[in-house]
Amino acid sequence: MTWKKLGLYVLLLIVIVLPYIGFFYVVRWYKQKVEKIEKAAVIIIDKEKLALSLIDYNGATRMTCPIACGKNYGNKEKQGDMKTPEGVFHVSDIQDASDWKHDFHDGKGEIAGAYGPFFIRLDTPGHKGIGIHGTHLPESIGTRATEGCVRLKNEDLLELKKNVYVGMSVIITPSSKDASSFESADSQ
Repeated sequence: MTWKKLGLYVLLLIVIVLPYIGFFYVVRWYKQKVEKIEKAAVIIIDKEKLALSLIDYNGATRMTCPIACGKNYGNKEKQGDMKTPEGVFHVSDIQDASDWKHDFHDGKGEIAGAYGPFFIRLDTPGHKGIGIHGTHLPESIGTRATEGCVRLKNEDLLELKKNVYVGMSVIITPSSKDASSFESADSQ
């Protein structure tokens, strides 16, 4: 084989084959972007209604379920204040919590399954360990019972997890009692 023929084959490879390979990767990249857009949604947590809603990018409600949130009213100020933070946050991680335990300091010791099957960790600047998770006490849903996290029934958490992704926005709105708690603290 002469250098001319080899050069011709290399040129044909570059001109004919490489564009097809590039096209394949562009199509794959585009499909991934479209899939993200189709899955785009926001989680809205309403402390007044004690409800979580998943709203898609078209404004349609994909799911709504009852929650439990912080025992105390108001916006989270410090660790241990038993308040759920309010504002706009982002999902920073989705963790398997099926073997996690927690001590609620109620004399019962560590409780297995306290977080349910998953912990959807939120990026809440100034506060650590805040997330959306399941429960070992489904009867607590619909009440103010947590140390600051948002608690769901395990079956609702499993449904939500199918639609959650890292980076997703989470909006937590105050109840009227949370807002009045802020106003009374402001006037002191």
